Amino acid sequence: MGVLNTNPVTKTSVDNGLSPEGKQQVARAVVELQRLEACSRSCWIWPSITQRAYQAAEIIASVNGIDRSRIVPEYSFLDARGLGALEGRSLDAIFEVYAFDKISPNNKPPPITDGTPNESVSDVFVRVTQLMSILETQYSEQTIVIISPDSDNLSILLAGLTGVDLRRHWDLSFKPGEVRMVDPVSIPTYKMPASAVYKCMNPPSCT
Repeated sequence: MGVLNTNPVTKTSVDNGLSPEGKQQVARAVVELQRLEACSRSCWIWPSITQRAYQAAEIIASVNGIDRSRIVPEYSFLDARGLGALEGRSLDAIFEVYAFDKISPNNKPPPITDGTPNESVSDVFVRVTQLMSILETQYSEQTIVIISPDSDNLSILLAGLTGVDLRRHWDLSFKPGEVRMVDPVSIPTYKMPASAVYKCMNPPSCT
C-alpha cells in the first residue's frame, strides 16, 4: 500500500500478507537460498509471526521440502521496528528516522497514542541480540533462515555482528526479498573497548 505499517496489533492481519510483488520477491529469495545451498542439509526457518514473513517462510519451506515443524514463528523479537507517529505515512518518511539514527542510536521516532511503539536503533538492537542468544543456545551449529518483516531488524543485527557503528546501519539495509549469508567465521573477533581495559586508579586525575 506504500505506507509505513509497524503497529504490532495488525501483524497477523490478512491485509498484511504478501502482495503479488511480494510473492515474486520471495521466489527470488528461494532461488538465492538454493544457490547458497542454505538448506541443502536441512535448516530451520525462523520468521516473524507477521503475516507476510510467515507466508514467505511457508513458501521457502515448501520449495525446499522442509517439514513445517522446522518453521519456528517468532512472536516479538522480530517485530517490525515501531515508528510511532510516522505510522501510516508514506514509505519515504523512513528517511526522517534514518536522519535521527545517524545522530544517535538512542534517538526515537516521535511517539503516538495508538499503541505503535517508537523504537530507537538501540531498542531494536536489544531485541535482535536476545533473538541471537536464543538461536545460539537452542540451535548451535545449525543453519537458520531468519525472515524479518522489515530491513531494520536485519541491518541493525548485521551492524552489531560485524562491528559497524549502529548509527550507520542504513548502509547495510536490505532490499525486499534480499538474502545474505552470515558465516560465523566471517564475523570479526570482538575487541574489548578501551573503557573496559584502562581504569582510572586515582580519579579525577588519570594517567
